[in-house]
Amino acid sequence: MSVTDPDTLSADARRARLFTRINQADTWFQVLGLGWLTPMLKAAAGDNPRAQLSEVWRLLGVPLLAILLFLVAWGTLAPKVQTSLGAVPGPAQVWTEAVGLHADAQRESTKEAAFYARQDVRNAKLIADGRAEDVRTRVYTGRPTYYDQIWTSIQTVFFGFLIASAIAIPLGIAAGLSQTANAALNPLIQIFKPVSPLAWLPIVTMVVSAVYATNDGMFSRSFLISAITVTLCSLWPTLINTALGVSSIDKDLVSVSRVLKMNTYTKITKLVLPSALPLIFTGLRLSLGVGWMVLIAAEMLAQNPGLGKFVWDEFQNGSSRSLAKIMVAVFTIGIIGFLLDRVMYALQSAFTCLLYTSPSPRDKRQSR
Repeated sequence: MSVTDPDTLSADARRARLFTRINQADTWFQVLGLGWLTPMLKAAAGDNPRAQLSEVWRLLGVPLLAILLFLVAWGTLAPKVQTSLGAVPGPAQVWTEAVGLHADAQRESTKEAAFYARQDVRNAKLIADGRAEDVRTRVYTGRPTYYDQIWTSIQTVFFGFLIASAIAIPLGIAAGLSQTANAALNPLIQIFKPVSPLAWLPIVTMVVSAVYATNDGMFSRSFLISAITVTLCSLWPTLINTALGVSSIDKDLVSVSRVLKMNTYTKITKLVLPSALPLIFTGLRLSLGVGWMVLIAAEMLAQNPGLGKFVWDEFQNGSSRSLAKIMVAVFTIGIIGFLLDRVMYALQSAFTCLLYTSPSPRDKRQSR
């Protein structure tokens, strides 16, 4: 009988633990769009380096090569296309304008800080002179920076998306559980789902202007117009996918819930939502993407100070640098859309991990 060296067993155990950790980390690498790190780590750990490097080339090298080819084609063809504002800007001009927008934001931030510093000094002097009743605190009213407009757009889309989710998920659950509710909601979904945001916007503008008469509340009127337009256009993917996920639950599970005489709340929280969660999150990711696309058009017409208004103002400006600034906004919109999808994917992964790794009450009792 052969005797295995204990050092060999120890090394094999450490190697197995290392690959287990790499595989566990791969889930989050995929969420962050860094899936190419997994084969790199496996290659470094000695797991068939040639095959792993081939996987790195597929996951990282090919996308980088495609981006490089796109930049070369863009830089070559752009000067040949003449518009009313001059030639289409190439990558270098767009990058220059992006740096310029960052510098403008920094200058505006310096002005804002200096404004509040002067105000604090003036108010402190008034208090020292015994004139506390003359103290005034004013808000800086300088023009919004590019980053301010990005933040406004993100706030708007999340506000509209949260309202849409709060409406769509309960309605989707009702439609999935009840054929009567599904029959009632289906024609409304089929009618309103294809409606363009440009059709909703005038209606929303008139309703909000009538109901929200003053503009000094918690939200500005233009913000609400944009957010509600996002809501009306983005709730349908979540509603449809939630209904589909709920209606696709295994009939045996539904029968078990009847045998156990579960009430509606317990049935939804313990049976319906866990089973339908993947499709619900698919709908949420689609809704957020639709909402982000709709928002830009809504901001253009509602003149809400976000990325859409920035694009419209630069188009109206008509300067030789406007087209490059618009292209900076285009890339910004695309990158933020990608990051929003990653955020939703991360939330889906986190919820899935919590759902399928948390111990059941029975397991907790047995562990005691």
